[in-house]
Parts: sequence; C-alpha cells; structure tokens
Amino acid sequence: MEVRKPVSQHIFRQVWSAISHLNPHDVRAMSERNLSIGLYANSDQALSEMETFLCPEAMSRERRLQGFQHIYRAGDEDRPARFDIEIYEEGVRRPHGTFVYHTDAPDVTVEEVLAAREHFALPLARISTPFRKHVSEKVIHTVSKENALFSIATALPDIIPNVMELPWAIGEFASDTAFLTVNQVRMAFLLAAASDRIIGYKEQRGEIGSILAGAFGWRAIARELAGKIPFGGGLIPKAAIAYAGTYVAGRVLERLYREGYEFSRKERKLAYEGAFEKGKRVASELLEAFKLHRGAARENPVG
Repeated sequence: MEVRKPVSQHIFRQVWSAISHLNPHDVRAMSERNLSIGLYANSDQALSEMETFLCPEAMSRERRLQGFQHIYRAGDEDRPARFDIEIYEEGVRRPHGTFVYHTDAPDVTVEEVLAAREHFALPLARISTPFRKHVSEKVIHTVSKENALFSIATALPDIIPNVMELPWAIGEFASDTAFLTVNQVRMAFLLAAASDRIIGYKEQRGEIGSILAGAFGWRAIARELAGKIPFGGGLIPKAAIAYAGTYVAGRVLERLYREGYEFSRKERKLAYEGAFEKGKRVASELLEAFKLHRGAARENPVG
C-alpha cells in the first residue's frame, strides 16, 4: 500500500523549490547601485542642514561616512560630472527635474524624490535613514497587497492571465501557500537591503525560518474562512488574512532591523488586528476591480 506523505511536507517542497529561484544577490545588487546626490544652497549653513537631514547624527560614524560618500555639495571639486538626484534649498531657482529641500517639512522632499526616482529606492534607503522608513513601509504594503491579490486570483481562474504584475507567473506554483511564503522571503531580502543589513539565506536564516514556521497557521485560518461561500463572500477574509499575515511579518522584520528586537506577543496581536481590518479594505478594492474586469470581458469578448 502506498504511504502518502503529509500535505505539509509537499508544500514545504514547493516552497523550497520556489525559493531556489529567488536570488538574494539580485536584491543586493539593486541596493548597492551607485548613487550620487548633489546639494545646492546659498550658504554653508543650509548645505550643512541638508547633509545632516540626509545622514543624521544618530547614525553610527561608519554609516554616516558611507552615506557622505554619495552626497556632494555642488561646488565640491571631486563631484561627479552629473548627479542622479539634485536637491535645492527652498527659494533657490532650480532646473526642471530637480527637487526642493522643504526646510519645515523635509519628509515631503523624501516622498517627492521616491515618487520620481523609484528605481533608486533601495540605495537611498541604504545610505539615508530618512528614506529608510518610507521605503520599508512601501515594501511591506506592496508585498502584502501582492499576496492579497494572489489569494483572490487563485480562486478566480478566469482572470489569472490578467494579473501579470505579480513578481512570478502564477502557474509556477501548485499552491498559493508556496507563493505567499516565498513572497515574504523576498520581502525579508528587500527590508534587509533597505536597512543596510546583510542579505542572504544563510545570513537571514532566523528570519526565513520564522516566516516558514508561521506560514501554515494563518493559511489554515484562511481556508476555514473561505470554505464554499458564494462569490466574494469568502475571498475577502481569505485575502485579508494573506495581507495581514504578510504585513505583520514585515513589521516584525522592520523592527528587528531598525531596533534589534522583535514585537512582543501583545504587539503582534494588535498589529495583526489592525492589518486584518486594512486587509479587508484592500481585498474589497481588489475584488471590485476583478468584478469590473469580468463584466467588461463579458461585454467585449475577444474574437
């Protein structure tokens, strides 16, 4: 008689197979991309204020020095021929495509730079702590939303071909558990890169082990909630759990990399409750978009 292996073993094999195609070296290369920031102001005091904002004194001496290797005053003799990002003192006339340092709201400058130079997000976060918070938050929300989207898409096979914005093709995964877990591992790499931490399976084995250990608990809850409920009824809680589980994992990692310690059990519970409510709103928006797409496809069939 054939002895069947536990489902958990089968899923773990899928996860490890998928992880083998996830290369932390690619993330490391993105974060270590060469970057130059040029600062323009009418006084040394203003330039010094801008430099201190980008590399605060709270940073270690070593990391500040590393950051300053990428930051130049426009008049420096060793400045590069061109800057990737140019930031001007408020009130100073500036060319198109450059940025203003908002003295009273410097975080606005951070948001404007990231919105226009998204491809520099990881190196900016690595060298400048003001950028780190914004980049980490976006990584966590983006990956959480991807997992919510995936959990809906796997239940609606007729719309799967139209969600190719996901990091990998859905057909490569036999279960959504594998995709959601691997995407969390990818998130761990991105958060480590943004936090100027070492990236890799060996270097992050503790974080990856925690992600793998937590995968089955929240996925089991999702299956129970989804059940055989009419269209949409079970998808929202299922997707909300995918969002919340990923979001809390991201918040725990971000705290670990920033402060050196994780959430307490109480903090995890509170974070999960808040993330689940947000996840329901995200899931509702995604499901509504799918319904609209389905309606449009019926009205305008191809062929």
